[in-house]
Amino acid sequence: MSFWDICTRIGRNMRYRVDALGAFALFLLSGLRHIFDSRRILPRTLRQLYVIGCQSLFVILLIGIFCGMVLGLQGYYTLVSFGSVGLLGSAISLTLIRELGPVLTAIMLTGRAGSSMTAEIGVMRISDQIDALDVMDINSMAYLVSPRLLAALISYPLLTAVFDVIGIIGGYLTGVLMLGINEGTYFYRIESSVTMADVEGGFIKSVVFALLVTAVCCYEGYMTHKRRDSMGPEAVGTATTEAVVASCVLILAADYVLTSMLL
Repeated sequence: MSFWDICTRIGRNMRYRVDALGAFALFLLSGLRHIFDSRRILPRTLRQLYVIGCQSLFVILLIGIFCGMVLGLQGYYTLVSFGSVGLLGSAISLTLIRELGPVLTAIMLTGRAGSSMTAEIGVMRISDQIDALDVMDINSMAYLVSPRLLAALISYPLLTAVFDVIGIIGGYLTGVLMLGINEGTYFYRIESSVTMADVEGGFIKSVVFALLVTAVCCYEGYMTHKRRDSMGPEAVGTATTEAVVASCVLILAADYVLTSMLL
């Protein structure tokens, strides 16, 4: 293969990536726009709130309680070597509210609800159901994507708050009940160290993650028919895998950017 062929292949691949990025941006803007001009979006949004929020609650509670308990154990045996065990409440609460709460909630919802979005919309695409919506003069973006975006924008911050609270309770179980830290000291440190700016930063992250995850998962499913590497049911599986991987990478990348801006 000549040098010219290599440059041509790289340029063609880069052009494809830039086109895909532009199409994704337009897809996200279109989905957000139809939130405000779509009629009868409320019933579909309530349905998605149940799917994204209520059905994911048990997973969030389970992961949150064990995450808090692990933080309690690790934090205790780290702080005890410095004689600062009383700071355990601060360490657990700030770690959960600033970082682990929004990030782990978004990652869990990616696996729990995001993959389902991609698969469902992808199956509708390869079975021509989305084309049927367009033929019936039903805007497929307003019908499929906008309710999911709106439901995610509501569900992610609420589930993040649940994760934070249950994680702090998990830290209480290990730090206070198991390891014997003073209960008053634990909660006093939480009250004195956590500020409204920390809570607002966590909610800002959860909203950004909601937009990224939902847009990526819906986009991969909606564009399943345009995949170059597979087709049919195989394309749905490939799109679902790529949606989950891309969402997790974007969550971590966006977390770094947002943390550097909010600190």
